[in-house]
Amino acid sequence: MIPFEHYQAQVMTAEEGRLYDLIMEYRKSRKLTVIPKSPSLTIVAHTHVLDLATNQPDKGQCNLHSWSAKGTWSPCCYTSDHGKASCMWKKPSELTDYKGNGYEISAWSSESITPEQALSMWKGSPGHNACVINSGMWKEPWQAIGVGIHDGYAVVWFGNEPDPLSDKAVK
Repeated sequence: MIPFEHYQAQVMTAEEGRLYDLIMEYRKSRKLTVIPKSPSLTIVAHTHVLDLATNQPDKGQCNLHSWSAKGTWSPCCYTSDHGKASCMWKKPSELTDYKGNGYEISAWSSESITPEQALSMWKGSPGHNACVINSGMWKEPWQAIGVGIHDGYAVVWFGNEPDPLSDKAVK
């Protein structure tokens, strides 16, 4: 297992960088702008995939946007009715200096998940695809993005606010 400290880092792994690149290529094919990498949202993404893989808060009625009670964050059981959406949306400001809301897309595979598989899942889901390409309720352009992949989980966090740490480049 990769230590928790690694996932608090703002550096994307090669696999995460590949997913970022694939998302940007897809957006470019739709004539959309590149989303700047966000150190803050990358920390949130890394923290969340580690929580998902280690503590599995996505069991029962809780889905992949859920957070366990085993960390420095507020626990959250995110259900399909989106009744507790704000619990998830506030995670960036709870974990970092990013003050805007964060919006997450997530994917899971019982095997390891590749960047290509994750993006394919999201492109095949109307709600997730809308988030990636800023359509429907997600029309406001994204100003920040963070990516996390670990142990069969892939998450991408989007934000409408620029990251105050964006001058500290995410590799």
